[in-house]
Amino acid sequence: MEYRRHEQPGCGGCFLLILLLIFITGGAPLLFEFLGLIVFGVLFLLFSGIAAFWAFTYYMKRQVSAYEKSQTETHNTFVFLLVNILVKVAQIDGTVTRDEVKTIRHFFQYNLHYSQNQLYWVKELIKEALASTVSIESLLQEFRQKFAYEHRLILLELIYQVLYSNEKVLDSELQLVRNIGEYLGISAYEQRSTEAKYKAGYRGGGAPAGETVEDKYYAILGLSPGADFSEIKGAYRKLSMQYHPDKVAHLGEEFRKVGEEKMKEINNAYEYLKRKFAQ
Repeated sequence: MEYRRHEQPGCGGCFLLILLLIFITGGAPLLFEFLGLIVFGVLFLLFSGIAAFWAFTYYMKRQVSAYEKSQTETHNTFVFLLVNILVKVAQIDGTVTRDEVKTIRHFFQYNLHYSQNQLYWVKELIKEALASTVSIESLLQEFRQKFAYEHRLILLELIYQVLYSNEKVLDSELQLVRNIGEYLGISAYEQRSTEAKYKAGYRGGGAPAGETVEDKYYAILGLSPGADFSEIKGAYRKLSMQYHPDKVAHLGEEFRKVGEEKMKEINNAYEYLKRKFAQ
């Protein structure tokens, strides 16, 4: 038989003893007054909590409204469509889990460095997107009509970032992203370079067997291993124009930084391969 320590008794009946003592010493009026104070205290705390929650929600909504007004219509539309498309990608398997919603929110918090006010805005956009019946085809069509090629590249970049932040990437999700890139008119080699970069650093998979650092740099430039320097130079110039931060600056500072990070990768790849051919 397993030994179990004897815990100290609780005082579940203490409240009843207090009520009995009040009744004996003060009678029914004092007892009812005491109970009334308890009920009043509970109701006061309850309504205070509700009022505090309402006040906080009202404050946050005002902050969100002020933030939206401070941004351009282009920025707000870009984020709106981005969130809706990300939710549709998450819904490809028929359901959206808490972890998938958390991943999208964490993406805005840690990758785009959103403040609490901005995150509350994103939270509201996610809630609306989950309830929306608009198809992903309609969202992509609107995005393609409103935004230039450089903006579509940024969208694809962000979709891959969110996709590969999951513990597991389904083949159906990966194929959907490829279809999105094709629908947006993204060139095959740019699609390949974006996917290869995230697949190589994916914690759930890792780089393909036999892939070298050099292969990765070729992939970032959208080229196959063994391409000559003239091809490398041409790809670098094209990507530098497309991902230049100034081309997406009007979308907001957070997306300018995305462009800057992409340019760093492109520059690193080019410098590495240039040194190889200079040897």
